[in-house]
Amino acid sequence: MLKLFKKKKESQSTEPAKLPQHIAFICDGNRRWAEARGLPPLMGHKAGISNFENLVDWFIARGVSTITFFIFSTENWNRSKEEIDFLMDLFYTELKKNLKHAVEKNLRYRVIGSRDRLPKKLAKLCDELEEKSAENTGGTVVFALNYGGQDEIINAVNDAIAAGKPVDKETFETFLDTGELLPIDLMVRTSNEYRISNFLLWKLAYAELLFLPEHWPDLVKSEKLWQFTLDEFAKRNRRFGGGKKANYAGIKK
Repeated sequence: MLKLFKKKKESQSTEPAKLPQHIAFICDGNRRWAEARGLPPLMGHKAGISNFENLVDWFIARGVSTITFFIFSTENWNRSKEEIDFLMDLFYTELKKNLKHAVEKNLRYRVIGSRDRLPKKLAKLCDELEEKSAENTGGTVVFALNYGGQDEIINAVNDAIAAGKPVDKETFETFLDTGELLPIDLMVRTSNEYRISNFLLWKLAYAELLFLPEHWPDLVKSEKLWQFTLDEFAKRNRRFGGGKKANYAGIKK
């Protein structure tokens, strides 16, 4: 895919009206990236965060207001203890850096998903990151950590039942962990995987989907790929079920 960019000008920009306000990334292919380079698989996870803050700053600077990253699903607990321990330590180190980043860039951070199974120090850090950045207005960064879309909806249903009141779409959203977040405009998944994998099922209702062959560590470092995602979104014709106007004159009912 990178060959495609050689035919394009380096200084591209996307019209503000065609920008996604909420981009969600499924960060796939870290282990495959490492294995392809003869590295230990866990080193792919480390490479996947190596340029994370620059990616966030780039999209925010261009007018994207919310960015969500799917970093650990409820199903990922089925991986080896060695990998899970490595990831939890990596998340802790990264969130520590994000505290500073939140202050410097006026960013609000959210961590969605259950914290029950997280190491105590990591769960506490998630709380601290949210609390200290809650009033920031420069953009919103969301980590989906121990998150599952079906779990989120089931929990919201139970909370709505406990509240004892009928709900419509708007009031039901208030029971979701992601209730105050914007709907997702664009979901990007890397590493030639063509699934949504139980990710933000409610917020994905009318999202545009983009699947890339590059592994996540390649995307996280490539400004060309970042621009490519915006350019691809700008090409989409979003009708939200309305369809195009058509002339039905003369058609028998």
